[in-house]
Amino acid sequence: MEITFPISGVHTTLWLPPLVAFCVSFFTSMVGISGAFLLLPFQMSVLGFVSPAVSGTNLIFNIVAAPGGIIGFLREKRMVWPVAWIVVAGSVPGIVIGGLIRLRCLPDPRHFKIFVGLVLLFIGIRLVLDIRRDVIKANGQIASIKQPVQGVEDVNFSWSTLTYRFQSQNYSCSLPSILGLSLLVGVLGGVYGIGGGAIIAPFLVAIYNLPIYTIAGATLIGTFATSVAGAGFYQFAAPFFPGMRVQPDWMLGILFGLGGCCGTYVGARTQRYVSSRWLKLLLALLILFVSANYLTVR
Repeated sequence: MEITFPISGVHTTLWLPPLVAFCVSFFTSMVGISGAFLLLPFQMSVLGFVSPAVSGTNLIFNIVAAPGGIIGFLREKRMVWPVAWIVVAGSVPGIVIGGLIRLRCLPDPRHFKIFVGLVLLFIGIRLVLDIRRDVIKANGQIASIKQPVQGVEDVNFSWSTLTYRFQSQNYSCSLPSILGLSLLVGVLGGVYGIGGGAIIAPFLVAIYNLPIYTIAGATLIGTFATSVAGAGFYQFAAPFFPGMRVQPDWMLGILFGLGGCCGTYVGARTQRYVSSRWLKLLLALLILFVSANYLTVR
């Protein structure tokens, strides 16, 4: 069954958006990403949805899809709440700033594709560097998990520092620095329409050395909160930009989100059985491929 969405003008079969969203979110949710960063290129290149409204539509996908992964990680008892709240506090105001930049400075699809390509290139490089660090640290040992992944224990935090215990190891990080990073990520996420999880998750793993099994749920919560703020911004900003399509396509976004919700839940429950190294390698290859495509094709 084919359908035309009136706001975006996208014409596609009814089953394609949720199927694509499920497949993408199943893998990306394992590393704390909803999958919106890959769905946006799909909407632009495959579905032909290139107006600024695509950013808000992508955020609606996050709103519907992220709760599935959040519930999954809660059931796995691997949610670090202080990280989640700090990410939310920094990225929510940032996403509003990013939305203004998107509408005022990047309305041209060609310019926006260059921006998307640069953001994805940065994310891909960070993932590759993270994988290289893991390989060196492991000294050639097999990366797959030898024992069942357990829950997070002994979470303690103050205004400056967070500490917790996971898999018999202690981890700590600076909360103010994560707050500043989240603000910057919120701005980028507002422009790109991804909620920011695709950017902050690699940072938390590669720079702060936090295990992916403990930050994935927190970044999904951040993605959900910023997406609510971002989608609301695009919805209410639409009347002030009558010359362009700004209002999100709620029908298309929800359709993507339904598939994504199932994918993030299954991915969260499956994460413990999969080596994070292989997942990050797959993501890095996908991200770099899309980035190269956007930066070289005019």
